[in-house]
Amino acid sequence: MRLVIRNDADTVADYIAEYIKERINQFKPTAERPFVIGLPTGSSPIGVYKRLVRLCNEGKLSFKNVVSFNMDEYVGLPRDHPESYHSFMWNHLFKHIDIPPENVNILNGNAEDLQAECERYESKIQSYGGIELFMGGIGPDGHIAFNEPGSSLQSRTRVKTLAYETIIANARFFGGDVSKVPKLALTVGVGTVMDAREVVVIITGANKAIALAKCIEEGVNHMWTVSAIQTHPRSLVVCDDDATLELHVKTVRYFKSIEQVQDEMIGRENLGLYGQVAGPLKYKNIPSGN
Repeated sequence: MRLVIRNDADTVADYIAEYIKERINQFKPTAERPFVIGLPTGSSPIGVYKRLVRLCNEGKLSFKNVVSFNMDEYVGLPRDHPESYHSFMWNHLFKHIDIPPENVNILNGNAEDLQAECERYESKIQSYGGIELFMGGIGPDGHIAFNEPGSSLQSRTRVKTLAYETIIANARFFGGDVSKVPKLALTVGVGTVMDAREVVVIITGANKAIALAKCIEEGVNHMWTVSAIQTHPRSLVVCDDDATLELHVKTVRYFKSIEQVQDEMIGRENLGLYGQVAGPLKYKNIPSGN
């Protein structure tokens, strides 16, 4: 697992948007071989989406051959409700980029048979050969998607009852009225996210600091479902300084030192997107011994 620490939420968004741009462009997607991406909602990815829109408008990125699967959707909220995740995604991303509408996949929280809808969603993901990159945010209790504390780490797309803390946190989107917040949601499972070939998690703000500490410094625990990414072969967490407040000082120094070595001694030009060696090394700034 890689941890990248940036100064604030803006520089976190800069990093992730640039990373996604490079991943898609290096993949060189086609209509027959699209880049399949998993996307979150909530406040965490808004800055990333703004930057992806700009990159698309500048001609540096195209979503014409990208297929998206969203993480979750409320149950019972009309699709055109301003706080539905369908509305969120179209308002913040999809209507501003060149993704074909038929390539957008969002769970239907008003399906007649919710269990069948969840099974259909899983099957459609598999029909594309799985998800190449799943981007996610987390809640203060460490949940990813709507996989609340106690969720199985092998869980698949399903109906989920929201935790009280999540309902309170989301009330701000419903005029502060807890009674208006849906109590059920459809969500991809932890296992669904972990099946992606890469997982990128956004964690910003002091209110996520405990969750980040649980994810980085403690073991895998179903009470902090984001901790499952510790076992993923290609996982990346990008956080800001505020989110590191509960980490040990030596942990922060360790992960920052890795970037320092890459920047100052190895050189970014020698490294690929994942931090792997991209070619013959030409070390720099290494003092000679006596």
